[in-house]
Amino acid sequence: MKTKEIYLIRHGQTQYNLLGIVQGGGVDTDLNDRGRQQAEAFFRAYGHIAFDKVYTSTLKRAIQSVQGFIDRGLPWERHAGLNEMSWGVREGTRITPEEDAYYYETLRRWNEGQLDLRLEGGESPLDVARRQQPVLDLILSRPEEEKVLICMHGRAMRMFLCLMLHYPLHCMDVFEHQNLCLYQLTHTGTLFTVNRFNDVAHLGELVSGQ
Repeated sequence: MKTKEIYLIRHGQTQYNLLGIVQGGGVDTDLNDRGRQQAEAFFRAYGHIAFDKVYTSTLKRAIQSVQGFIDRGLPWERHAGLNEMSWGVREGTRITPEEDAYYYETLRRWNEGQLDLRLEGGESPLDVARRQQPVLDLILSRPEEEKVLICMHGRAMRMFLCLMLHYPLHCMDVFEHQNLCLYQLTHTGTLFTVNRFNDVAHLGELVSGQ
């Protein structure tokens, strides 16, 4: 059985990230200047790798983060299953102390296993996992794609990592992330192992927690 290397990254910074405005799956923002610099830094560090396929969500901030690879002519697919979680009525609004308390209470309940809980108008972790699983199955069904680059979104990426590593979804917050961070994983045919965890060494002075 051939091994498969997965390079899983979060998108670069957007102005909404910087301003503390909720994006989610329903807000399709562009990278800001810093985000474009982060994308360029990642490409400089990993552009030499001959990826067999690039996968992204359908949102611009994910696509723009790997534009250098796409422009090289690498095979590329967009999948809505990789889109960010829908945060419902909170999307497009600035985070207030009251909303922050609501958000952290929701996270606490997710961590306790209430995975069917949704923010008003949004998705639950179970909803997200259900749409992600077919994409993961598709990627794993293609043994000819030995090196794969995936660009997606912070909260959704945490759930995707749970699916990949067979972690319970309520453990999703063990997977930290920053803009344009890298998780490098190897699939042996049955299991994934993590080689790099929230790696931002390629960003140098551009490291940002936003």
